[in-house]
Amino acid sequence: MTQDSEGGSPVGDDPIRLLPYDPAWAAGFQREAEILTEVLGSHVAGGVHHVGSTAVPGLTAKPIIDIMIGVVDLDSSRPCIDLLAGLSYCYAPHRQDVMHWFCKPAPQRRTHHLHLVPVGSPRFTDVLAFRDYLRAHPHAVRRYEQLKLQLAVHHIHDRDAYTDGKSALVASITADARRWLAGRG
Repeated sequence: MTQDSEGGSPVGDDPIRLLPYDPAWAAGFQREAEILTEVLGSHVAGGVHHVGSTAVPGLTAKPIIDIMIGVVDLDSSRPCIDLLAGLSYCYAPHRQDVMHWFCKPAPQRRTHHLHLVPVGSPRFTDVLAFRDYLRAHPHAVRRYEQLKLQLAVHHIHDRDAYTDGKSALVASITADARRWLAGRG
């Protein structure tokens, strides 16, 4: 059985489905963030952040709310795996060297992705930089959206290929975002 590159779920996921931006995604994030903050308590060291495409107004996206929580480190946040299971988050050992990754409610039918990432790590800063850059640069949103739409048509049943097809542009936008942030500081 093959695994997908986003969360390690078995092939057999729902087809890739992109929807026009929905302001309800922000409200859904807010509700989930309040619950996560309450349940995880002191494990939340760097905030609870709405990330991914549903966090960028105007961007077409898979209707999956991506959430990133800043933690001190991966070892001390391991107890969160059991705490999150009580909220129907399924732990998937994906990219274990940089994050703890979860999906909800099931690997094949996802409404949420959750990433526990050490504060100050390159992953933590890059994910926030990418989101903030897209929020501030409509031309980058259109380039990213156009690619996502093309990939979704060509790889509707292949999450790996869809994700891999975005990687070069995501890396390019992330590099632009780093330069943009450095120029602002």
